Amino acid sequence: MKVAVIGVGSMGLNHLRVYTELEGAQVVGASDISEERLALCGNRFSVKTYTDYQELIKKEKPEAVSITVPTSEHEKVATFCLKHGANLLVEKPIAATVDEGNRLIALADKLGKQLMVGHIIRFNPAMQSLKKRLENGDIGKIFQVFCRRVGPFPARIRDVGVVVDLAPHDVDIMRFLTGKDPERVYAETEQRIHTDHEDLLFALLRFPEGITGALEINWLTPAKVRETLVLGEKGLFRVDDLMQDLYFHENPQALGELWSPFRAIRGVSEGSMTRFSIKRQEPLKAEIKAFIDAVQTGTPVPVTGRDGLEALRLSLALVESGKTHRVIEV
Repeated sequence: MKVAVIGVGSMGLNHLRVYTELEGAQVVGASDISEERLALCGNRFSVKTYTDYQELIKKEKPEAVSITVPTSEHEKVATFCLKHGANLLVEKPIAATVDEGNRLIALADKLGKQLMVGHIIRFNPAMQSLKKRLENGDIGKIFQVFCRRVGPFPARIRDVGVVVDLAPHDVDIMRFLTGKDPERVYAETEQRIHTDHEDLLFALLRFPEGITGALEINWLTPAKVRETLVLGEKGLFRVDDLMQDLYFHENPQALGELWSPFRAIRGVSEGSMTRFSIKRQEPLKAEIKAFIDAVQTGTPVPVTGRDGLEALRLSLALVESGKTHRVIEV
């Protein structure tokens, strides 16, 4: 399958690398406005390079394209590629606005093309294992999901604040793990060091069936932390996203003879901790392989345009809440 990458900054370079490592993927070109980055691509991966992405698409006619340009350019670049026959993997967020995202989804549907959004955290093997354990009822009823995504300011980001850059990861993970959409959100945001946009957020989300979500993200913490906690009847799951580790802290009073779906849990006490054996893999490679497989087989992509649009819509609602200091019904 002929593939191409448009935008070869730090993320685009990784897309390009993965494509060159996948069997059945023939990289026909890479495009970027920076000749310096293109020279790096040509030297490292021996691929054709173009400063004009439209020329790349017209000449090489790739069947699948990764779009890793700045968010403000997503709709323009993706629209051109769709109209010239390409299936797309668009890095999150799907677009700069909900209207732009809706137009892309409608166009892909009209043209019969696959549109996948790059929510890479879903493909972390620890997160995949957690999802299966939740579906199996290993934690009983879910009470709360907490996501913490903090670290230093990334020099690559210029066009959006920390909420649109990072929150789509975590609101998507909350939807993925619970299988539910939130009903309302509330956020507090601050602009401390990053001069153009907000660089700190703490948010609360309310899901159906009494599930609460909490989200802490910033570009201010000197140490990088990527953590997801799921609290439920039988204990607490914790995912260390960076290390691809999954832990379970049990609540003994909700286990064995003490637990029954027909009576209340007696209480909570400290139990044993289990660290599960996880077969580690590169999430980006798993994500791109899933995209290529879906294009080749005609099966649905695992992260749809609608998934990406919901993550964007919720993130923009968090931005609005942070600015207006009010609860947003979503």
